[in-house]
Amino acid sequence: MPMNENDRQNDRKNDRQDRPFERRDRRDRRDREQPESEWKERLVALNRVTKVVKGGKNFRFAALVVVGNEKGQVGAAIGKAKEVPEAIRKAKEAAMKHLVTVPMSGTTIPHAIDGLFGTAKVVLLPAEEGAGVIAGGGARAVLELAGVKDIRTKTFGTNNRINTVKATLEGLKGLRNAETVAKMRGKTVEEIVG
Repeated sequence: MPMNENDRQNDRKNDRQDRPFERRDRRDRRDREQPESEWKERLVALNRVTKVVKGGKNFRFAALVVVGNEKGQVGAAIGKAKEVPEAIRKAKEAAMKHLVTVPMSGTTIPHAIDGLFGTAKVVLLPAEEGAGVIAGGGARAVLELAGVKDIRTKTFGTNNRINTVKATLEGLKGLRNAETVAKMRGKTVEEIVG
């Protein structure tokens, strides 16, 4: 026999009485934290840019963000927006699209290399275990998020953080481990290492 409208309403009322509405569930859902991502981010520089127009001044923000998983992958990018959080979000998304894989030799880099970008020059030197990250400014953020534990660096030419970060990334891009070089030359690792 089909149910009429009154029967349906009564059935709904009874159903509600059987299971009272619990507000606690909604609060728990709101307080729940986002799952922890393996990617860490660090804000290296935040610039306020002013554009003078007929009606006054327009302020915008440029954020330089470095992202890395501390397991050999790192990236950096600049995001620009009218609000700081939006600029940071844009920078993080762009950095995730331009990741660099860093070959490691234990806790340090396999060999010394210079990174160049604009007038910035960053010299990256391998260090013995326990030395720590000896680097300043933007270079330190990049190396720590890349997962390098022991390294010495020296920055020349400029103290501009944006160019320093980009120069450090250029240096890390140029790194090669013995296996990669042996494969490129068609030799064994023992022949390369000597």
